[in-house]
Amino acid sequence: MASLVFSECGLNPLPSLFPRPRTGTISCKNPSKVTFLNPNKGLVDLNSKKRSFFPCNGIKDRNWELRVSVPLRVDTIEKELPEFDPGAPPPFNLADIRAAIPKHCWVKDPLKSMSYVVRDVAVVIGLAAAAAYLNHWLVWPLYWAAQGTMFWGLFVLGHDCGHGSFSNNPKLNSVVGHLLHSSILVPYHGWRISHRTHHQNHGHVENDESWHPLPEKIYRSLDIATRILRFTVPFPMLAYPFYLWSRSPGKTGSHFHPDSDLFVPNERKDVITSTVCWTAMVALLVGLGFAMGPIQLLKLYVVPYWIFVMWLDLVTYLHHHGHEDKLPWYRGQEWSYLRGGLTTLDRDYGWINNIHHDIGTHVIHHLFPQIPHYHLIDATEAAKPVLGKYYREPKKSSPLPFHLIGDLIRSLKKDHFVSDTGDVIYYQTDSNIRGSSTSM
Repeated sequence: MASLVFSECGLNPLPSLFPRPRTGTISCKNPSKVTFLNPNKGLVDLNSKKRSFFPCNGIKDRNWELRVSVPLRVDTIEKELPEFDPGAPPPFNLADIRAAIPKHCWVKDPLKSMSYVVRDVAVVIGLAAAAAYLNHWLVWPLYWAAQGTMFWGLFVLGHDCGHGSFSNNPKLNSVVGHLLHSSILVPYHGWRISHRTHHQNHGHVENDESWHPLPEKIYRSLDIATRILRFTVPFPMLAYPFYLWSRSPGKTGSHFHPDSDLFVPNERKDVITSTVCWTAMVALLVGLGFAMGPIQLLKLYVVPYWIFVMWLDLVTYLHHHGHEDKLPWYRGQEWSYLRGGLTTLDRDYGWINNIHHDIGTHVIHHLFPQIPHYHLIDATEAAKPVLGKYYREPKKSSPLPFHLIGDLIRSLKKDHFVSDTGDVIYYQTDSNIRGSSTSM
């Protein structure tokens, strides 16, 4: 029988030059069983954890025991990293994010900003002229979609004026903002002030201004019809004009009235100015209705206006709702400007990104609204390494962002109210609303 040698790698035959032992024998009655000879202990079975010993005759007093070191089996235990908690305070501060953003991102170029205004106004006039000239039933739906989207682009430029990211000249910002916003029936200063409140308090259940959650007590006080309409498409997407007049449930005041809860006394004159401009635009539209006829006005302006409203409600809602993971809302000492801003979401709108001036890059805009829209992408890319998991990469869009409709519907089915108590809370679902998702 060929001699065998044991190693850590297995059984290997000895080279043929290795001398055969002169006395003693190695027994292997069963080929599948390997035994070796120990003159003091007999035959040792290596295939069994419990060694069995048999007397062997004719074995000289020679030690043939093989000293084999067997490596210990070490189980690799992977330590699980702690699960990311979006409601936990981040390991960085606002200054860390600011320091990561290149200096050029803070530069406001009024000529560049005005070039976007000229471009958008030219497109709006061109679309209206083309639709009125062709005046065909196949053209009107295309015109409504395109013009409503352009109205939304005008709103975003006026929004930049309100933030002061349009230019460093407050008078230029005010004039351009009034012209753009009044043309689409938005009271410039009234909205500017309430939107500033939204940015300064985003993520705070009671103090936020735009699309904030309803505490359960207020939610339960709504009649069932209001609850259903609030969470059933398309009704939430038509809410903006009504919000301008009466704000959200649980809040009082109007964007048009200088004595509203939204404003402080020294803002009274600004609010009156914007309301007068808004009223002048309404009067102009009434005059156009008499000049061209109400049907033509409906086709050229009214329908695009409601498309614009739907864009505004869709975009502002999805920047704060509809992520696949639940996002926190805060109260009391748990709220901070940074933690509230980090619960906003970036969205990709495909071809619409350029038309509405990259407002989908919303996280950095919320934290630093003074950055011009044409620098938001660069600023976001620079800030991502600092933000880490607190930045949620948006889903890539096809040319038209139809995927966002699914995100909207899923959110409206489950994000209904929040608890009346607690400082870090999440949306809960009312199962009594038809089509609600019970998954929490």
